[in-house]
Amino acid sequence: MSRFIEIVEVGPRDGLQNEKTVLSVDERLALIRRLEACGARRMEVVSFVNPNRVPQMAGAEEIMAALPADLNHSRIGLVLNMRGWERCVAAQCDEANVVVCASDGFATRNQGSTVSQQLDVLAAIVERQAVEGGPPVTMTLSVAFGCPFDGEVSEDQVVAIVREAAALRVPEIAIADTIGVADPWTVRRRVEAVRAAAPGARLRLHFHDTRNTGLANAFAGVEAGVDVLDASVGGLGGCPFAPNATGNIGTEDLVYMLERAGFETGYDLSALIETGRAISERLGKAPASSLARAGAFPV
Repeated sequence: MSRFIEIVEVGPRDGLQNEKTVLSVDERLALIRRLEACGARRMEVVSFVNPNRVPQMAGAEEIMAALPADLNHSRIGLVLNMRGWERCVAAQCDEANVVVCASDGFATRNQGSTVSQQLDVLAAIVERQAVEGGPPVTMTLSVAFGCPFDGEVSEDQVVAIVREAAALRVPEIAIADTIGVADPWTVRRRVEAVRAAAPGARLRLHFHDTRNTGLANAFAGVEAGVDVLDASVGGLGGCPFAPNATGNIGTEDLVYMLERAGFETGYDLSALIETGRAISERLGKAPASSLARAGAFPV
């Protein structure tokens, strides 16, 4: 099997934003460089949020300034509002990933605005990018399978938002299971619905492993034809504004599963396992990923 699956590494952003241990800019840079050495070609490296609310993400500009431009790597900045977009442009990120929430309950707590207001921000950013230039804009739809405050998120809610993003010609749309409530069968149906709503957009999936279904959901996404998946080294991750949120699927776990089946990812599995162990040790916690505990096979 020669199909290539692109894995977007989100450890330096989603992996660290909920940790009690706050890493320095230099430590985060060391992690980014180590992950790129492991084979990461696209990576969420910074988040342009208020450092008073998320101190783990302070120093975004310093991190980008220390990463020389490189055509072989795409460094993604997370953007929640127009101020975040302006910072992302000034920092010269390679991509801007704009977050829109699928529910008002999560939207107001996570970003202080409604879903409708967030779509207005997305439209304004797309317009500014078209007129003034700047990095390509992608969208992540968070809590696309369930919200910790509003409960179930329907397919109709997701499709309505995706249609608006498609009308703006957003080239890539990520569907995120932010609190880890999805199941493989729902993933397949939602992928089909989103593809129909945005036939011109590339689809990306982002799964958390809160209820031990993350890899099964990734499998369902790949079977449904999705070629881009997010993952976090060591299985790190979580959201400061989502109660009991735990980590993303581990990059090493996802790489092992895919490459064991014959897919290509471009990652060095042994180096990933060691990186997951090292960053977990620095954070004072046991690795959440299975490969960090058990190792690869064959040994």
